Amino acid sequence: MGKGFFRRKVDSLLGVDINDTAIRLVELGRSSTGYSVQGYTTQALPAHAVVDGAVLDIEGVGRALQAALSRLHTSARGAAVAVAGPSVITHVIEMDAGLTDDEMAWMIQMEADQYIPYPLDDVAIDFQVQGPSVQEPARVQVLLAACLKEQVEAREAVLALAGLVAKVVDVEGFALARACGQDFASFTPGHRVDGAQWAVDAPGMGIACGLALRSFA
Repeated sequence: MGKGFFRRKVDSLLGVDINDTAIRLVELGRSSTGYSVQGYTTQALPAHAVVDGAVLDIEGVGRALQAALSRLHTSARGAAVAVAGPSVITHVIEMDAGLTDDEMAWMIQMEADQYIPYPLDDVAIDFQVQGPSVQEPARVQVLLAACLKEQVEAREAVLALAGLVAKVVDVEGFALARACGQDFASFTPGHRVDGAQWAVDAPGMGIACGLALRSFA
């Protein structure tokens, strides 16, 4: 099915939010009260390096990420990154309950042209069962996520230029939804973090935090 947007828990990850104007990095850990902020930073991007979620200047974005990492002083090399923009498609479909993952994957491939307006060879697809259908108990609701492979590959290339590896490729909307239930300002600041400054900056770090939270999903 290509790159997965619903991968399970992995080791500690850097949340790398690449948007049209800046890169935001967050490294999270666990604390006695919940989560701790081990480090975070923001780096502006060159003009037009990213447009509508599409990475157009891989080298320019890679240099910006290198600069951000040099300030973060982290040994972490695994990252969670998100795709965004008009090429990202999410759709809830219904399928028969009891199908195996392989059977669902095969059926989705067979029917994907109903939901995805791109050649399937150009698309990364993943799916996740959400639960039983409200209308038909014998069926389940399945969340389908798809994106042009070139957008996934561009982000992987950016991370590689900075010495990082994409362990998770997420969808920006999913990362933001994961972040919505959190009070980031209350996260315990690590020894490298100014707690007062974090309280000011936290509201703008939502997507990066939502990505970093994949470490604990």
